[in-house]
Amino acid sequence: MQKEFLQIFRNRQMLPIIFIMPVLQMCVLSFAATFEIKRIDLAVIDSDLTSTSRRLTGKLEGTPVFRISADLSSMEQGYRMVDRGSADAIVRIPRGFEEELQQGRAAELQLLVEGINQNAASLTYAYFQSVINDFNRGVIMERLASAGGPRRRSGSMEVSTSYWYNPDLDYKTFMVPGIMVLMITIIGMFLSSMNVVREKEMGTIEQINVTPVRKSDFIIGKLAPIWVIGLADFGFGMVLGKILFDIPMVGSIFLVFLFAAVYLPVVLGLGLYISTLSGTQQQAMFISFFFLIIFILMSGLFTPIESMPAWARELDRLNPLTYFIRVIRMILLKGSGLKEVWSELVVLACFAAGSVSLAVARYRKSA
Repeated sequence: MQKEFLQIFRNRQMLPIIFIMPVLQMCVLSFAATFEIKRIDLAVIDSDLTSTSRRLTGKLEGTPVFRISADLSSMEQGYRMVDRGSADAIVRIPRGFEEELQQGRAAELQLLVEGINQNAASLTYAYFQSVINDFNRGVIMERLASAGGPRRRSGSMEVSTSYWYNPDLDYKTFMVPGIMVLMITIIGMFLSSMNVVREKEMGTIEQINVTPVRKSDFIIGKLAPIWVIGLADFGFGMVLGKILFDIPMVGSIFLVFLFAAVYLPVVLGLGLYISTLSGTQQQAMFISFFFLIIFILMSGLFTPIESMPAWARELDRLNPLTYFIRVIRMILLKGSGLKEVWSELVVLACFAAGSVSLAVARYRKSA
């Protein structure tokens, strides 16, 4: 273990992974990895040119999301703007829009949304629908007032909405805990996957194999220093998450670190197994990257697991990243205790035992 600590901190290739990567991941991914849309450029074609159509245009522009990029006169101009990427959607207000509303009939609007990005298109439609519903309510109230409707509303219902665990719907509150798991996963797998193969490249693996060091001592000596470094980086990430993003930590911090301590041997065992398979550090990094991409994309970090097909959800039961991401969100945001997450702890412990055992078995064959 002492040799491993000295070797890690003398390796200039590993030091950036240990110290620089956690900061970059927390500071960059927490802001960049978001599905929120803060600006939607609209091209408006107002064929009605009335006070009502201008009021609708002003209502769209008054929202924090929509921005009127152009007021056009023809659909061809709008198509060209969408093709160039200078507009995300086209809103067409047809002639007779105000007249239809004044006569109490349903007036039509046309919304054309660029559908290359499905999530962005769905959110654009949802935002537009919300604005139109609010505009509709205003039109109805004005009609009732002008028709001498009742001053007192009878049978009205008011609905108030509250969001649990993330009241402000801040996407960083949802993403940062998952990014902390991603951080120690990448660090642990990269460091462990380059461990044994580095001994091969340096020619020192044969010297270790002829010593009386037992297999179990060898594996513990290889994994324990990286396990300590992984926990230290995880603690550093927790501090950054609280200071920079004010992530709520409702549950037990000790329970979070317990899961991290059980989860890290899963990643380290897989990395060590990859290291025994590889002949060079470059090969080990490519294999690790391949498995990391699969784990990350199927973990529910960026896309909901519920939206995956049934076979993918079943396959995801073998993804350790999924369990830890779900648990850390439950503990930090909901305040869940051991009673609610003990099953995930048992699964991760089984994964850890299997992963380390696989690495030991593979090393024995190649020794």
